[in-house]
Amino acid sequence: MNILMIAPEPFFQPRGTPISVYFRTTALGELGHRTDLFTYPLGEDVAIKNLSVIRVPNILGLRRIKIGPSLAKIPLDALLFLRASFALFRRRYDLVFTHEEAALIGLVLSKVWGLPHIYDMHSSLPQQLENFEFSRSPLLRRLFVRMERLILRTSHAVIVICQDLLDTVRREGFGDKAVLIENVLDFPAAEATSEEAAGIRRRVAPGGERIVLYAGNFGPYQGIDLLLEGFARVREKAVLLLVGGSGEDLEKMKAKAAGLGLGERVVFWERVAPQRVRLFIGLADVLVSPRLSGTNTPLKIYSYLKSGKPLVATNLYTHTQVLNERISILVEPTADGMADGLTMALASPAAQARARAARDLAEREYTFTAYLERMQSCLRLALENYRRG
Repeated sequence: MNILMIAPEPFFQPRGTPISVYFRTTALGELGHRTDLFTYPLGEDVAIKNLSVIRVPNILGLRRIKIGPSLAKIPLDALLFLRASFALFRRRYDLVFTHEEAALIGLVLSKVWGLPHIYDMHSSLPQQLENFEFSRSPLLRRLFVRMERLILRTSHAVIVICQDLLDTVRREGFGDKAVLIENVLDFPAAEATSEEAAGIRRRVAPGGERIVLYAGNFGPYQGIDLLLEGFARVREKAVLLLVGGSGEDLEKMKAKAAGLGLGERVVFWERVAPQRVRLFIGLADVLVSPRLSGTNTPLKIYSYLKSGKPLVATNLYTHTQVLNERISILVEPTADGMADGLTMALASPAAQARARAARDLAEREYTFTAYLERMQSCLRLALENYRRG
């Protein structure tokens, strides 16, 4: 099939939805389908089988587009609509595949051009307003609720990335359209010499200390404040390595660490390429996900499970859709809870047993073959629902 895909974010950048888009297009290429991806002007060029990337012009001169809802996305989304519409005049497509709020564009294109439409629901649109602290307006939230309901009703298939989103689609009465495709895939690990790895370890833990790793963005919902406060209570047992922050969020967390007197017990490492994250995971003794809000399962969880390293995570639904006490250490979202979890992960043989069980689970269930099968099922479902009208 020829697929017209629209992703309203910078592609590629090493953050949530662009990573998911990367693996969606990889899977489609492996299945023999050709994809034209219409996306924002920013991002790195990547080579993916059967993928062409078409960027809209950077009329605003943007250098950065923040994660989540923003006013800057409105003119960019308008350009995506125009560019995709023009492409439909010039080329035959078999299916429209949209991500996040671009589903509104997909809704229109599907109706006008008579094409099946897949909506990739990376998160609930109303919930984004809260997670990213964009607006507390009840009116705007109601508008987003109605918009999401309209998208679910008119789409021919809906991809959800976690159990919570699957439950959301079912509550709205559209469960028969939903296909659960979790973000379980990893980038190939970048080659690194043993000397390079040893050099990083010496920089992070010059005294041979054990390493607690967090990898990801520093958005407020990620709970980095909580992690720092909890780690301050166990600072003598390890060093904390925080990989992935940038800009204002990074500076805030550096100030927070300084205020807690953590000094050299915390090492900040700016954002790295996804292929290098596994290098840092390999160096770590304990992995941590302190997320405080939202209900999507963090992408990092699947990589953490595959590592065979003890995992400490907040005991919230964002994690417990996938995690349990057999494969991880779940803690209350408090500084004391985080400190207790880190202590167990660093010292208890039970933590190692849970880490081995997690790796066994990941090797059985989170495979590329299973991912491809679910993607193929979604394509079939969209075509079947389209033919039924």
